[in-house]
Amino acid sequence: MAPRQYHGRMTDPAPGAAARAAPADPHASPVPANGPRLSVDYSDTSPEALLAAPDTLVVLGFGDAAPDHDDPRYLRVPLRQQGRPQFEVWRARAGVRHGRADGIAWASDGSLQFGALEIDEPDGEDIRAAAEAAYRRMLGFTSGSEYPHLLRIWNYLDGITLGDDDQERYRRFCVGRAEGLGSFDANRLPAATAIGRVDGRRRLQVYWLAATSPGTPLENPRQISAYRYPRCYGPQPPSFARAMLPPDDSMPLLLSGTAAIVGHESRHADSLATQLDETLANFASLLEQARAHRPSLPGEFGPGTRLKVYVRDAGELELASRLLAERLGPEVPRIVLQGAVCRRELRIEIDGVHDL
Repeated sequence: MAPRQYHGRMTDPAPGAAARAAPADPHASPVPANGPRLSVDYSDTSPEALLAAPDTLVVLGFGDAAPDHDDPRYLRVPLRQQGRPQFEVWRARAGVRHGRADGIAWASDGSLQFGALEIDEPDGEDIRAAAEAAYRRMLGFTSGSEYPHLLRIWNYLDGITLGDDDQERYRRFCVGRAEGLGSFDANRLPAATAIGRVDGRRRLQVYWLAATSPGTPLENPRQISAYRYPRCYGPQPPSFARAMLPPDDSMPLLLSGTAAIVGHESRHADSLATQLDETLANFASLLEQARAHRPSLPGEFGPGTRLKVYVRDAGELELASRLLAERLGPEVPRIVLQGAVCRRELRIEIDGVHDL
């Protein structure tokens, strides 16, 4: 089945040019050119200490308990965190420059660029328009920069499954996202996550990782590619790949949001535990695909894996944490967040990175 509709990359060099011309961080210092090109970790160190390191590309805080910070490399994600608060920190191999341009916060190291923007929905109800605007701005920014290749995108929007049939907000988000992408080769789609914030604020948050060189999108043989979903899931299928293998072998595999979907159908609606097991089976299949391209990747999750776990219902956060401890043990670092999955029957979704 061919994808029904794909839309394309816009070219607006002005924002990207602004990013290139931005002054270097006066506090940045050279970082030795060794170690991984990108590493991801979870830390309870303060944002100030994390941001003081010259190789910090971004620090993510979660929920209302996370502090505010005006550094462009800091972003507060509007999802409540279960358990001990931790920050997610991305570290680059080289010294990082950062700034703001046209409402976009950015940071780059010469090979990779982080970017983030937030857009309030027009009239508080138009997620389609907000998604289209966000993606047009993102692509205008990246296309005009030295980092035109999108590897990974995260999307957080309120009320993700509100509305009936094609008026459901996630379906409308998918339409707006595709309109913002314009004509886009489905074989070049980035890995992605779309999760519902639960704070009632009609603001779309989008952040991404882009690179100077393209990665390799991967699909999962247990699942139909999201961009080939049948019409029953909406007028526009979701625009993402199941994972992205970055161009540099020293970067981790980037895992899209993954849930208990086999083929295109949701499974085990009545059981968080069984949905978790199905999700882990999907990851096992995806890792096998990735290892065909990069045999050095471990075949199972382990100390080099970092997972973000999204749980729909607050009442199941503790259960999810216990189940994860049983399945993964202490060896796999993870954080658990309350976030609504894009189908009402899905209780849990997981994304992350995977490496040695």
